[in-house]
Amino acid sequence: MRLKNNKEIARMRAAGRLVAECFAILEENIKPGVTLSALDKLVENHIYKQGAETLYKGYRGRNREHPPFPGVICASVNHEICHGLPDGRVLQEGDVIGIDIGLRYKGYCGDACVTYPVGRVAPHVERLLDIGRESLRRGIGAAQYNDHLHDIGRAIEDYADTQGVTVVHEWGGHGIGRVLHEDLSVSHIRQPGPGPRLIPGMTFTIEPMINEGTHEWILLPDGWTVITADGKLSVQFEHTVVITKNGPEILSRL
Repeated sequence: MRLKNNKEIARMRAAGRLVAECFAILEENIKPGVTLSALDKLVENHIYKQGAETLYKGYRGRNREHPPFPGVICASVNHEICHGLPDGRVLQEGDVIGIDIGLRYKGYCGDACVTYPVGRVAPHVERLLDIGRESLRRGIGAAQYNDHLHDIGRAIEDYADTQGVTVVHEWGGHGIGRVLHEDLSVSHIRQPGPGPRLIPGMTFTIEPMINEGTHEWILLPDGWTVITADGKLSVQFEHTVVITKNGPEILSRL
């Protein structure tokens, strides 16, 4: 991947800060009775108001025949792992909702995901949320200058194993910069080799998806929504980071 200079990192930091602002708005509005489409509209309005552009709405991936993604946010509820559609569904007390936001601001991208409880949730749900947050924290903590890319996945899966949960294998983090997906794949599970050495200027996302049951998944007929194969809960937390000689810096926060 192309390493970023200080000017580019500053622009990515600004894009990440805007993503974090969107989450601050969402946090005040995620409650029982709210529709996913209403949350989508809140984020869309803020992104456009700040002069940024959305990255998900209309996105098709590499297959131009794939149906375009219909919303600004990915909204994944309960057993949905990722890429849930922000449609007219209504949030219920006790749900969890993972919201993924990607945008481009002044030529550079920001990307992050947070899973929220809706109202009061059961203890086992709160525990899974805590594990998801800690999985991300450990993954970021393993992204140290002069260490290796695959240290990240090892740290995440080693921790998940101690908690009796699983990490989704096939969906990982990615390089990011002027475009949402740059040529770097960040695994969240153990790999046989060390992977590339981490050097300053590398920018990528870490976004483990943690399942209460099996790590296996099913893609729904809509072509986007990924659900757990056993119907159990899934949570996801994500940040965009840059490697520095002083450790990883999180770019997607206030």
